[in-house]
Amino acid sequence: MTEAATSLLPELRKSDPDRYLSVLYAPADKREALATLYLFNAEIAAIRDRIHEPMPGEIRIQWWRDTLSAGNSETAGHPVAAALLHVIKEYRLPLAAFDNYLEARIFDLYDDPMPSRSDLEGYCGETASAIIQLAALILDADAAPVYASAAGHAGCAQAITGLLRLTPLHRSRGQCYVPTEILTAVGTSRDEFVAAQNREAAKNAVAAMAALARDHFDKFRNEAKGLPSSLRAAFLPATLAPLYLDKIAASSFDPLEKVAEVGAVRKHFRLLTSAARRW
Repeated sequence: MTEAATSLLPELRKSDPDRYLSVLYAPADKREALATLYLFNAEIAAIRDRIHEPMPGEIRIQWWRDTLSAGNSETAGHPVAAALLHVIKEYRLPLAAFDNYLEARIFDLYDDPMPSRSDLEGYCGETASAIIQLAALILDADAAPVYASAAGHAGCAQAITGLLRLTPLHRSRGQCYVPTEILTAVGTSRDEFVAAQNREAAKNAVAAMAALARDHFDKFRNEAKGLPSSLRAAFLPATLAPLYLDKIAASSFDPLEKVAEVGAVRKHFRLLTSAARRW
């Protein structure tokens, strides 16, 4: 890796503390590449925070698509993009995965409803699951394909949990990632959820989302049996999902108003035990 990529590690610590902690469990010679991949994810996820209208966000996403497609790190003009192009070349990462990721992220720029559970899972698959699979390819390209399905479930668990954690932020923007079919099933609507009306139904919608996240986590755990130690760092961020879900489910916690947080000691312990022997 280049010196530029090495300098991205401190930035990852600020932008994505959970993934930063997971990188520390990776082999030293792979940490910079993982940090670069995760910072790319953080950069794209933050686009919505930097815009007031969708079009500038779409232009930014198209810039990333064009830059990665061009493949010239010397003319990228962005430290994360330049470092990512080196990582893509060094580890022969599939460009299609990045293109699909960027296409899926366009959804974040708008306030459109998430129609169904399958749409939500598709979004999670192209984003969080893809990042896990790409991280696995960096760590062990031979073993990674065997655990592609596990990456799919781990990413869904991680992403759905993350969306639940950020519900207050999404509501403030007029966004709702809870699928319409779930909202309808519990007797509420997107507009009511965003406005925090019909609280009992909203609570049931959150519980249904949390159950979906736990279901994917259980499937991941079952499929990850025998996961080689070479791949564990790629899946570690997802192992924090149950901790956040427990916080969200607490009777004293209001997920519509507060972002769920977990103490550093608990996160360190979960990552340590997961990296050492179990999920």
